[in-house]
Amino acid sequence: MDDFQITERTINIEQVFRDKSPGTAKWIPGFVFAYLRRVIHEKEINDFLFSNKELIGLPFVQKLITEFGVILKVSGTENILPTGRYIIAANHPLGGLDGVALMNEVGKIREDIVFPVNDLLMFLPNLQPLFIPINKHGSNTENLQVIHNTFESDKLMLYFPAGLVSRKQNGVIKDLEWKTTFISKAKKYKRDIIPCFVDGHNSNFFYNLANLRKRLKIGANIEMLYLPDEMFKQKNKTIHITFGKPVPYDTFDKRYNFAEWAQKMKAYVYAMGDGLSEPFDPAKEY
Repeated sequence: MDDFQITERTINIEQVFRDKSPGTAKWIPGFVFAYLRRVIHEKEINDFLFSNKELIGLPFVQKLITEFGVILKVSGTENILPTGRYIIAANHPLGGLDGVALMNEVGKIREDIVFPVNDLLMFLPNLQPLFIPINKHGSNTENLQVIHNTFESDKLMLYFPAGLVSRKQNGVIKDLEWKTTFISKAKKYKRDIIPCFVDGHNSNFFYNLANLRKRLKIGANIEMLYLPDEMFKQKNKTIHITFGKPVPYDTFDKRYNFAEWAQKMKAYVYAMGDGLSEPFDPAKEY
């Protein structure tokens, strides 16, 4: 998608469906696409992309933060060194502005950042230099090589181990299970992990829809369609971000398997959100 052009209709939800799932798209009536265009704020996003088409990468991120009037309150940036091969592993409460906020703040210290994202986000051309695509529904040799090259490089990597935005479970907003990839990649590529907590939440509508979908045993994450709308609801809000001390990659030894290490790191990140400031200690239960 490197040659993706920014036009007045860069985002076209109907075309995305036709490209990604042509079999499904042909059965979707026009009024449904009209509704989806409103839900994802297609016109507002296209207007913003086109009016800022000269801004690529971090300058576009900075413009986004300004446009949304978001106030960022950040602590622990001294833990992000100007050099070094790190993975910043963060919880994923918002599904949009949390990633933008992380890129904005880390980008003030390191411009060599990269963020693995769902391949649908690669349709945002202004952000392509900061993204590498992760296709959860399949893989190809070229994509795997890009991922390998990125982890092997000196770039600083931002990572949401849950892979999905947080859900409300038993009244508590928290990530689902953290996948083990960030632990295994940290070990394989000798990257220390910087834990990061992002404070934020989506609307009750989003969580209620997610829980209803689960109760009805609907497999497709239909609530994800509403994430752009949730992002627009975050306008003029404050996002708190806390960066912890780096955890050396050789911490993740055979005391625990990768899945156990991943959940330990997740628990530690949420403890950071409750005010914990001490370094990660594998012997402790958080």
